[in-house]
Amino acid sequence: MAEKMKVLAITGAKQTEIVEVNRPVPGPEQVLVRIDGTAICTWEQRVYMTGKFKMPFLGGHEVVGHVVELGSKVRTREFKPGDRVALSVINTCGTCYYCRRGEENLCVDSYANLSEDLGMNGPGGFAQYKVLPPSKIWKLRDDLPWVYGTFAEPLACVCNSVKKAGIRLGDDVVVIGGGIMGMFHMMVAKLSGARVIMSEIDESRRKLAEELGCDITFSPKEHDAVAYVRELTDGRGADVVFDTTVLPAVAAQAIDMAGKMGRVVMYSSVIPADPIPLDANALHGNEKVITGSVSPSIQSFDTAVRLLNKGLINPEKLLYGIYPMEKAVEAFEASIRPDTYRVVISFGEDR
Repeated sequence: MAEKMKVLAITGAKQTEIVEVNRPVPGPEQVLVRIDGTAICTWEQRVYMTGKFKMPFLGGHEVVGHVVELGSKVRTREFKPGDRVALSVINTCGTCYYCRRGEENLCVDSYANLSEDLGMNGPGGFAQYKVLPPSKIWKLRDDLPWVYGTFAEPLACVCNSVKKAGIRLGDDVVVIGGGIMGMFHMMVAKLSGARVIMSEIDESRRKLAEELGCDITFSPKEHDAVAYVRELTDGRGADVVFDTTVLPAVAAQAIDMAGKMGRVVMYSSVIPADPIPLDANALHGNEKVITGSVSPSIQSFDTAVRLLNKGLINPEKLLYGIYPMEKAVEAFEASIRPDTYRVVISFGEDR
């Protein structure tokens, strides 16, 4: 008889259910991981709030666990049972045009249903167990607090974004938005040698940004954001602007904040996806570069784990709370509040 495990499924708008299913069995080239905890990202928040996805939805892609079993043909010596690991559960096919070019984050099959065998839909991290190939698993330092591993995936997304921006030593970098991804952009930009300016309406978030090392914070309600950034940069504008908000008007503002040769990264989804005004002649004359960034590559995931393992990024102040899966509704409700950062659901037996 197959061994069982529990999973946490979203079954409708603001509805969750703990379901018992067959525990996965690792194939010869797979690793079985016991999941300790999974953070709630905006994707899962949206599905929980709206119920707009094929149900039941088995979300979860910011995952930490420990190795239970190695398949008989796993050749790597990197892992052994008991090792704490961070998991990259978003699909990468390895064979499409983008994967072959080392841009796995743009894989044409990145949103493949990885929970089909369980009769559900989604990446499948809200579960007690998961099987993955060794290439999708990263070892964490033994003495690193286990919950920090849930930050590897969102930090990896930010590392990919920062790489695209090409920050140089001494650059002026603006981060728009002080949510968790804005905070991570600020922290990684600081490590890259930049002076960082954050535009954020909420005073408590500005205060936290300063505690975490941000050089200058301001409220766009109290200043004309574009004019203020130019004032802070001797009239030039920023070298790099990261927009981590969802508002079309702010996206347009981000472009205006950048100076000559400025790089603008549209990090967040823009909702609603309304067109924004764009002065093509200004792009021509100022050589601005506007790009986007989505999901982590293998390289950026590796970078994120190294930053966590070496203590160069400490996410402690970005953790709001840990909830057992039996209190999933409380966890989701906490995660969608504007005054919280990451909320983690625990699946571990000893949590």
